[in-house]
Amino acid sequence: MNDRRETTMLSRVADSLYWMSRYLERAEHTARLIDVDLQLRLDHSPDAGSERWLGLLQALQVPAPEDGSLDAETLTHLLTLDRTNPSSIISCVAAARENLRQVREQCSSDMWEQLNRLFLQVKSTASSEAGLLDSYQFFRAVQDGAHLFQGVTDSTMSHGEGWHYIQLGRFVERTDAVARLIGAHFNRSPHPLDQAVESEEYLEWVALLKSCAAFQAYCKAHTAELRPLRVAEFLLLNPGFPHSVRFSVDRIHAALSAISELTERKAGQPVRIAGRLRATLSFSQIDEIMASGANAFVDSIRWQCSQAHTAIHQIYFDYSVESALVA
Repeated sequence: MNDRRETTMLSRVADSLYWMSRYLERAEHTARLIDVDLQLRLDHSPDAGSERWLGLLQALQVPAPEDGSLDAETLTHLLTLDRTNPSSIISCVAAARENLRQVREQCSSDMWEQLNRLFLQVKSTASSEAGLLDSYQFFRAVQDGAHLFQGVTDSTMSHGEGWHYIQLGRFVERTDAVARLIGAHFNRSPHPLDQAVESEEYLEWVALLKSCAAFQAYCKAHTAELRPLRVAEFLLLNPGFPHSVRFSVDRIHAALSAISELTERKAGQPVRIAGRLRATLSFSQIDEIMASGANAFVDSIRWQCSQAHTAIHQIYFDYSVESALVA
């Protein structure tokens, strides 16, 4: 009986830590995208916003309003404080807090205090929504709060099985989010891949890089001249930049390998999926990727990431007690 109770507890803890991390990463990503959009509004005419906002909703997988109306205020509310949208910032931060609350015994008090502080800050903003449309401070505060939580977690939590589930959730979410963002941007950009972008289109490519926290890192690697081919290579294949797809997949594989060694669960399938995706990103050439289509490539990445998530869920979160005792 004790073995059965322990097995159930372990799966519940793993599930909560994994999803806590995914939700917090999603909130931070959404806050950054809105922050970047606020900056673009200063340089673009109001008429130029509609297409960009639809692309933003596509990248975040959020349906457009049913009545078809989409303006800056509607978009900001939908992605920030709309509790009916499960991917809004307030919904994600609340879900992250609830998941961590359920397993508080597994985390440090500093982790709980930081996430609770972020939740209360978002909640207080929801009660006084006026001025949110022009509030850079709020979206920067969400990003800073998520980054601070990551730092507190790394500094105050033992880097054992639970910590690896947190890393796994963060980078599974990041891989999918960055791949979606790249696909949505290249889908609506007709610019030649090997030519430098100029004028108003330049701002759109700067926005893509800033949406991945990558503009300064890209400029240090390639100067401020933006060529779609270089941007795609940096965001997809750079092994050292934390928001590139390759970096994130490397961390997924590392987390899964560590969890496999620390547990008795048979984790060959998710490790193989992550390893195969890691090899694809390690040996692919950007010219070949773009020749066959950026959308097809990122769709393949997202599909494999989804397969890994399904395998993780089946092996670590939703397995039967009988199978666990046999393993």
